[in-house]
Amino acid sequence: MEIHLIGLKKLKEVKQFYSVVTSDLRKKGVYQWDRFYPNRFVIKTDLKKGSLFGIQNGNKVIGAIALNTDESKKYRRIDWEDKKGTPLIIHRLAVHPLSQGKGYGKLLLQFAEKYALDNGFSSIRLDVFSQNPGALNMYERAGFQQRGIIRFPFRSVPYKCLEKVLG
Repeated sequence: MEIHLIGLKKLKEVKQFYSVVTSDLRKKGVYQWDRFYPNRFVIKTDLKKGSLFGIQNGNKVIGAIALNTDESKKYRRIDWEDKKGTPLIIHRLAVHPLSQGKGYGKLLLQFAEKYALDNGFSSIRLDVFSQNPGALNMYERAGFQQRGIIRFPFRSVPYKCLEKVLG
C-alpha cells in the first residue's frame, strides 16, 4: 500500500475516518479522543499545511499520520535524549478498525522514519495515551523509548512521551 500526502479535498473523508476510529477506541474502553479532538479545525489545519499522510483503499482513508514540527509546550518539561537536533513530531496516527492488525500502523511508522531521515530530522517524538495498550506496544516494538509523561486538560489519564533517536 502506498502512503501519500492527503489534500484538502479529502476533508470530509478524513473527518469521517477519525470519527470512526474515535468511536471504535471508545468501544474498546480507550478514551484518548472524543468529539472535541481530533476536530474539524485540527484536521483541516493538517490538510492545509500539507502534514497529513495516509493510506487509501479506493476512496476510503484506512490509515493516517500527521507529521510536522509542532510540539506541545508541555514537551519542554521532558528530558529528551536528542537535545541538539531537530525532532519530527507524530500526531494522530490511526488505522481504520476494519484494517487494524494488517501492519498498516507499522507501515505508517516506517514512512515517518524514512520521511524524518530524508528531511534531516534527528529524532521522532510523540505522545500517546497511557491507556492505549495497542499503540504503546506498536511504538515500543518500533524502537521508541519513554522519556516522561504529560497531562492535557480535561483528560484524567496521562500521556506518555516517546522518542526515537535516528542515525
